[in-house]
Amino acid sequence: MADAAHGAAGPTPPPHLALLNEGFAALREADPDLAALLDAELDQQCSTLAMVASSSVADPSVLAAAGAVLSNVTAEGYPGARYHPGSRYFDEVERLAVARARAAFGAQYANVQSHSCSSANLSVLMSLLPPGGVLLGLGLDSGGHLTHGSAASVTGRHFLAVSYGLDPHGRIDLDEVRRLAHAHRPGVVLAGASAYPRRIDFARFRAVADEVGAYLVADISHIAGLVAAGEHPSPIDLAHVTTTSTYKQLGGPRGGLILSGAEHRTPGPDGRTPLSDLMDRAVFPRSQGTPSPASIAAKARALGLLRTESARWAARLIVENARALADGLARRGHRVLTGGTDNHMVVLDLRPSGISGLVAERALEGCGILANRNRIPGDTRSAQVTSGLRLGTNILAQRGMGASEMGQCVELIDAVLRAVISVDDTTHTLDPRVQRAVRAEVRELCARFPLPGYPTSNLPTGSEVPL
Repeated sequence: MADAAHGAAGPTPPPHLALLNEGFAALREADPDLAALLDAELDQQCSTLAMVASSSVADPSVLAAAGAVLSNVTAEGYPGARYHPGSRYFDEVERLAVARARAAFGAQYANVQSHSCSSANLSVLMSLLPPGGVLLGLGLDSGGHLTHGSAASVTGRHFLAVSYGLDPHGRIDLDEVRRLAHAHRPGVVLAGASAYPRRIDFARFRAVADEVGAYLVADISHIAGLVAAGEHPSPIDLAHVTTTSTYKQLGGPRGGLILSGAEHRTPGPDGRTPLSDLMDRAVFPRSQGTPSPASIAAKARALGLLRTESARWAARLIVENARALADGLARRGHRVLTGGTDNHMVVLDLRPSGISGLVAERALEGCGILANRNRIPGDTRSAQVTSGLRLGTNILAQRGMGASEMGQCVELIDAVLRAVISVDDTTHTLDPRVQRAVRAEVRELCARFPLPGYPTSNLPTGSEVPL
């Protein structure tokens, strides 16, 4: 009878899953306000077209790992050399994450402890450059990242940052990179971008770095999934050190990785310490203390998924969709920077329309389409307002959308951008009929291509929690 009762009730969940289920139930009972907000967020993610280029969707199993009981573990240091007891299982989790990171990217060294790619970049740069050392990176308005030497970042204050830019066609000006490198003799040349829709020629960057005796650091945060799938050239054996975030395109938790390939045993600036050892010390104890064990477990799960055929298929779809999106928007008269894209990203110059990036972002968000404002070359508007709009296809591809759906997305984006009336750079009006029609079509499209593995929220369609 006991077996029959057990069978009727279903199998007993494993202890860790049972603990998570109990926690979710307790949250709903003890803190319904917070639980309602989380439900509303689920509904929003399921029913909006998320086209923010710096985002992807984590598999539910990744979310489960991120909520693991490992959050209770405190263990500074590295596997086998912790500064706290009780890390036996966390050691194995971190070793698993390291092995999967190396396998996914063909690297010979990996550090999985960085809390973000920004912190990974800081760790790397502080280990390779002295205070006031010269850093050569892509300028912010040309598509670079804050941590590549922007004056708004510690990297632009702690180091002497020199910025390279783009040629008249909107491509990275490698002749300028070479000229600036020879003029300023940087200790680090940084190859990478935050809003650059074309392939990066890591081999030419390495040639420039070698000419001036600099270390080459590649930041592949935005293209890491494409690199792992072979849809973008890899810098792993060209750069001395490669960094990436784990959420922008890898479907992982918030966090970063530091990788190295053929150069992992190359001496650091002291002429003795191998780069792999130097990077470990750069993260702990130099710039971080305790790692996040549950986040590392989630990284391990996401990195394991990265080597599946479905991940490789999604990477191909990301690139195909971005090209279709860029072509469709260009045919409708929108100014697409560089005339197209080689990766997941499409950047629009909104100046011909007269609306700001902020107005475009808010108008689209009101219709259920998420894309972010972005500064563009020659931008005269502030970083809070901007004259550009950045779109990405990571999550659209994860939903399984293809070229036909990109045509529909083009129609929806075009309808909003043509209908919006800019009051000024920060406020706008939009015909409610256009907003309702676009929002309804967005919901229908999302329903046809749901987020894989995500349940539908229990909230009524379109419901929101007052803030």
